[in-house]
Amino acid sequence: MIPDDQVDEVKLRADIVDVIGQFVDLKKAGKEFKANCPFHDEKTPSFYVVPDKGFYKCFGCGESGDVFTFVQKRLGLDFVESVKHVAARAGIEVRETRQRDPDEDPRRPLWEAMAFARDWFVRQLEGEGGAEARAYLDGRGIDAATRERFGIGYAPDEWRALREAAAMHGISDDLLFDVGLLTRSEKVPEPYDKFRNRIVFPIEAVGGKVVAFGGRILGEGGKGQPKYLNSPETALYHKGEILYGLQTSRHAIRREGAALVVEGYMDLVALAAGGFENVVAVLGTAMTPEHAKLLRRYTQRVLLLFDSDAAGLKATFRSADVLLTEGLLPLVVTMPEGEDPDTLVRGEGPEALQRYLDQSVDVLDRKIQILEERAWFDSIDRRRGAVDRLLPTLRAVRDPTLRDLYVDRVAEKTGLRRETLEAEMEKADRPGSRASGTPAAPQPRPRPRDPSPSRRPHVSAEMTFLRVLAQDRERREEILERAFHFIGAEDFKDEVDRAILQLFADAPELGAVPAGLDPVVATRLEQLLAAPVREGQLDHAGQSADDAIRALRAKRLGREIDDLQARIEAETDAAEKVRLMQEKQRLHAEKRELGPVGTGDYARRHARRPNRGE
Repeated sequence: MIPDDQVDEVKLRADIVDVIGQFVDLKKAGKEFKANCPFHDEKTPSFYVVPDKGFYKCFGCGESGDVFTFVQKRLGLDFVESVKHVAARAGIEVRETRQRDPDEDPRRPLWEAMAFARDWFVRQLEGEGGAEARAYLDGRGIDAATRERFGIGYAPDEWRALREAAAMHGISDDLLFDVGLLTRSEKVPEPYDKFRNRIVFPIEAVGGKVVAFGGRILGEGGKGQPKYLNSPETALYHKGEILYGLQTSRHAIRREGAALVVEGYMDLVALAAGGFENVVAVLGTAMTPEHAKLLRRYTQRVLLLFDSDAAGLKATFRSADVLLTEGLLPLVVTMPEGEDPDTLVRGEGPEALQRYLDQSVDVLDRKIQILEERAWFDSIDRRRGAVDRLLPTLRAVRDPTLRDLYVDRVAEKTGLRRETLEAEMEKADRPGSRASGTPAAPQPRPRPRDPSPSRRPHVSAEMTFLRVLAQDRERREEILERAFHFIGAEDFKDEVDRAILQLFADAPELGAVPAGLDPVVATRLEQLLAAPVREGQLDHAGQSADDAIRALRAKRLGREIDDLQARIEAETDAAEKVRLMQEKQRLHAEKRELGPVGTGDYARRHARRPNRGE
């Protein structure tokens, strides 16, 4: 058996869209996702997945259930096996017990201590002794409903109030030490409460269990008292793996298509009180890859709302690079100097913050803006320094389409050739390079880099084709008509690229980003349409398009050949095997006929030959 708390944790942390999307081609439909039902034949989609509520339903055949039900029915697993399958997908390790004995969970006493502390802190806030704390929160715009939603409490200005209350409930000092609620000092023999005279915010893992607490001092505090204080790392709490507020905001993040990231719990709670639900906070640590992976379960688009001072900008750009490395799209929100999300919402209202959110810019564009404001492009020596400041972001991005757009943008802004910039990107990864931050030892003068196409880093065929469509508006319809004789949208494996191709196909005259698009699609399309066109580039657009068509056609033929080979190996009928082998030879011949990429004449020579599927 798998304990109930583990089952609940897996269900809460699992991305039902991701799990079902392994087997079904889900399409976003408002807050839901739809597809043709995998449990019966149909031509019109009637199968819906509702991520906010964690269930699916087919209105055609009536099949419905949660993520475990789907896996059981689709893969023929029993319940325990289905939980294990979903847990593995979500990166959760589950344990089995011989019987449903909660005492077999070694962490159960820790969870109980944290649950007790949370309830006790809430009682202190809502009781007679919490009047000053409640008044403080009211003054910050945090009403009773918001306090209840986030489980906000109060630690009274007493040395051992929590310790004594816990002892009356059989919770030992050792246990309170283990979860970071007690601390010691060489000056006094007795342990004492870690949180005193503080507004207390429970920090929950996705799943709803309290793993730590954060405290904001009430008033200005005394000498040596930090304004904010968090639990230490424990068996339950690893700060680099927890985002405050994700438990309550994850459905809103998926619904809005974006996450707002702030620096602390006060900012988050203030935004939630102002109506912004898709917010998370990092707590006393920099953005980590684990944080980014958590966000990636729910969105690709992340808006960073850190302070605009030097330290805040440093944290913003460092966080953005981590997000880029994990395949996310970071945008920077720039607020007025001296303002943070909390003060802005309280001072000017939610609509003021919304204006700044609407003006958010891609992280690379924000870096370039700052460099322009500080005249980093005005001279050769400073331009060299500007390149060094942009390289970390270029190196961090993993999305090939976005990487190509970034390189184009920096090359255009700095006046460098792509080849030179790409060489700098490679050099920046080597220990001792000036971009790595380590002083470089004297090196021999490198040989001139060969700028021939065979030495340039690979740009995907999909990206090449979309760039031609974006830049050559006059010939876009002609290029699309020629392309669709040989390829289709299904040859674009990236769903964002596929959506952009469909937009161009539906509206060949498209010159601006339409309203109402998915934010990730809108951002990438805007970057494509705004990419600079270098001198003479359009003269070769037709050849570039044909090269991309040919490369995509070759990929499709390769897949079809692989499928045929698998069928040949499984086929037992001799005559059918011969027929399949002949078909495979024909596809090989067609693939050879494509010739090497770069000749630019295949599509023109075969423009009237339709696809076999037409």
